[in-house]
Amino acid sequence: MTVAAREHNGERFVAVDWYAEDLAASVFVGCEFVDADLTETTSRGARFEDCTFLGGQLNASTHEGTSFTGCRFRRTSFFTTTLRGCKLVGSSFAEARLRPMTVEGGTWSYVDLRGADLSDVDLTGVKLVEADLTEATLRRTVLRDADLTRATLRNVRLDETDLVGADLSGVHLVGIEWKGSKVDTTLALLIAEASGAVVAG
Repeated sequence: MTVAAREHNGERFVAVDWYAEDLAASVFVGCEFVDADLTETTSRGARFEDCTFLGGQLNASTHEGTSFTGCRFRRTSFFTTTLRGCKLVGSSFAEARLRPMTVEGGTWSYVDLRGADLSDVDLTGVKLVEADLTEATLRRTVLRDADLTRATLRNVRLDETDLVGADLSGVHLVGIEWKGSKVDTTLALLIAEASGAVVAG
């Protein structure tokens, strides 16, 4: 099946097999994908808006400048998916497989990643403003220069996480266990102040 590069509104795709299809700049608005196989698909500037993905997989797929805004992913697999400069604003991920995955920049503001396992994922420079990372696992996750302004990190699991250059302005830092995480001077001062220390000099 060839997926036409056109706009799809409110359509339902059940158990479709789009293996290695080029989605190009297709547009999907308010669509539902149930157990869809999008393995090794590619897209460039495609737009998924307010779509629901139940099960299914985007394994080994590559997306450049594509947006998944306000989408809901439940039990969807992103195994070895590549996202280059993609926009995931306001999307949610429940029981989704998000590793290993290659991410090169992009805007992930307001995403719901509660309980997600992002271990070993490199999110360098990704914009995660007001992202909800409650109880997420960030073991060896790279968040260098990421924008985590006002993000929620309640009960987040950090372990050797790289946060050098990350912006955590407005983040509630009390109670976070850093466990060998790498931080720069700016973040170290924020952590100290959140712990009640008076930084002098």
